[in-house]
Amino acid sequence: MQKQPNSRNCFLCGRQNEVGLKVDFYNDLEKQQVRANITIPEHFNSYPGFVHGGIIAALLDETSGRATLLNGDFDNLMVTARLEVKYIQPTPTGQPLEVIGWLIRGSRRYARVAGEIRLADGTVTARCEATVIRPSGEFQQMWQDAEGEYWKVYDD
Repeated sequence: MQKQPNSRNCFLCGRQNEVGLKVDFYNDLEKQQVRANITIPEHFNSYPGFVHGGIIAALLDETSGRATLLNGDFDNLMVTARLEVKYIQPTPTGQPLEVIGWLIRGSRRYARVAGEIRLADGTVTARCEATVIRPSGEFQQMWQDAEGEYWKVYDD
């Protein structure tokens, strides 16, 4: 699998974010999916033993949105315009999870993406569909100014 870049301070993938999750994302080109494996620590809970819904939404948002990078164009960044999350059952903290994202359809200006969170036994705990769009030129310029130093594939 092909590893995707991480950034510096992103809550989910940021290598220098002290309170972040430091998730590594991989392109599974055979299945045309983005994949990440993570165990959510207890301090990101809502009720004891269960991941907070906002953390679930953030994981699905990031993973599904990264499906636009499946072609290896790691500069093909988009931002979320709409995110619909369906919480199927509580997602436990302290247990291995797999987060998967894929592209439904897309173009250079926007994409429709989807994702889900699975327990080790394959049970789906939450899923999403999202619309992601190409950000404004001003946003893209700000990103390009910082990306060379902070948006890169880090060694495992």
